[in-house]
Amino acid sequence: MSILNDPSMKEIVEDFCQEADSLFNFLEKSLELLEENPVNSKELEKFGQIIDRIMGAAKSIGATEIATFCELGKVIGYKSSQIKDVRLIEVVVAVLFDSLHMLRKMNQSLREGSDKSMNKLNTKAFVTRLNWLSEKFKDIERASCAIDANATLSQTSIDELMKSLGL
Repeated sequence: MSILNDPSMKEIVEDFCQEADSLFNFLEKSLELLEENPVNSKELEKFGQIIDRIMGAAKSIGATEIATFCELGKVIGYKSSQIKDVRLIEVVVAVLFDSLHMLRKMNQSLREGSDKSMNKLNTKAFVTRLNWLSEKFKDIERASCAIDANATLSQTSIDELMKSLGL
């Protein structure tokens, strides 16, 4: 039995959901600031750091879909902080808003007792945008996007993350 289905762990799962909701609000504020000033790469860094916290907590309770989705958001946030193309950053912000919306739905689904929340989401357009962005970022290497200490997150790894979500 996973922690998500263990009645004795319900309080831990609820604590995760509440903390995630709080962090989602911070993510939303960062994205709103980026809408106003797309060249503020510090907000993209901040987005990556906050979503990384959610990812770690999700992994610790066994919410693998949420964790994997957060990992994709982290990579997009960190890698996009390295670009200067305002129009591309505006697209990134839109995609990250979509990602945040989906994460909120996934978190709500988890709170309601369903640990398989991706099946309820329409992800086709989102996947198209993720694929397009990953192509734009393929040459950006970033240590904070590493799977382990000796490797950066490659395009293949991004594809594997998306595949693990069924995207």
